[in-house]
Amino acid sequence: MNRFVKSINKVSLIQQIIIGLIIGILTALYVPDVANELALLGVLFVGALKGIAPILVFFLVIAAISKHRSGQKTGMGGSVITLYLLGTFLSAVLAVIVSFFFPTTLHLVAGAADAAPPQGIAEVMTTLLKNVVDNPVKALMSANYIGILAWALILGGALRHAPMNAKEVMESFAQAITTVVGWIIRFAPLGIMGLVAESIATNGIEALIGYFQLLVLLLGSMIFVALVINPILSFVYLRRNPYPLVFKCLRESAIYAFFTRSSAANIPVNLDLAKRLKLNPDMYSVSIPLGATINMGGAAITITIMTLAAAHTLGIVVDIPTAILLSIIATIGACGASGVAGGSLLLIPLACSLFGISNDVAMQVVGVGFIIGVLQDSTETALNSSTDILFTATADYAKRGYHEDWN
Repeated sequence: MNRFVKSINKVSLIQQIIIGLIIGILTALYVPDVANELALLGVLFVGALKGIAPILVFFLVIAAISKHRSGQKTGMGGSVITLYLLGTFLSAVLAVIVSFFFPTTLHLVAGAADAAPPQGIAEVMTTLLKNVVDNPVKALMSANYIGILAWALILGGALRHAPMNAKEVMESFAQAITTVVGWIIRFAPLGIMGLVAESIATNGIEALIGYFQLLVLLLGSMIFVALVINPILSFVYLRRNPYPLVFKCLRESAIYAFFTRSSAANIPVNLDLAKRLKLNPDMYSVSIPLGATINMGGAAITITIMTLAAAHTLGIVVDIPTAILLSIIATIGACGASGVAGGSLLLIPLACSLFGISNDVAMQVVGVGFIIGVLQDSTETALNSSTDILFTATADYAKRGYHEDWN
């Protein structure tokens, strides 16, 4: 058994994931009954990540803040927040431009979803503020990362004046949970094999053909952000070639996020990558979970393109000022999108209300989103999550003047 494990460990984790991906696709195409059985592996993998992530964030932040000395710089200044918000806004602007050049007509469907979308920006912001003061136990149980961050910051600040052995206990807890995360990540090839097998066997490829142009606009915009806009923003801060760092983040973060379809579930993966990138733990322990909540460039693209497609379908003419306002609304709305699969879709009615589109029609647009979600939501999450670690690394390296071969 030891020799078998050692032989497996000789193959890099990325190569193992690719092998698992290929096996999952082949199983779904040729043995669909077995593919449905493999789905359990994906459920267990995503469930383990989602289960450990809130506890990991809670203790990491407490440990980082409690160790912080007065006058010591953490690096968690305005630069990361600026990158998050600017990246999300530019994603929305790109989506507007693409939609103007390539207007899309939707084939609306009925029976979208039995979920209540937010009725306005005020409701989104109110919900965010309520999450800050949520019961800490409830916040951990419901994976409310805004609440988890708030209480961890408060408790960590209170522990700054505690005896050193109390701080060491928190640090030990954080290290132990980080070790568990490493164990879970080692099972990623099996988890992704189950996820992709179940997804293809259940949804098939046929459901996507009717929405080919819409998918091309969505995925093309997200890929453009990942390969052009994000590197430009990173270059402005680093003043050096950002692509080795960009590709590393895409390779080691986006792949996991694509299949888990959850920014929240990908937090442990990003924290592990941040550690290997030698980032400041005082910063990334806060910025990574925060990014999973407010850094939603992919969500802004989805909200904007789907809304403008609905407007075009209904013959509504959109002028430039309204398009700019839509970009701002999409940015704010995306910051309130939940870090779970399909979280951005329920914010489409919010943006549709800007054009007077009824909630019934807007929810039909949401239904279209769920049909193409097997690719749209996966790519959106991959962009969101990989951007979290990219912008965190960019801000940290720029602040410290750190230079190293990122390959």
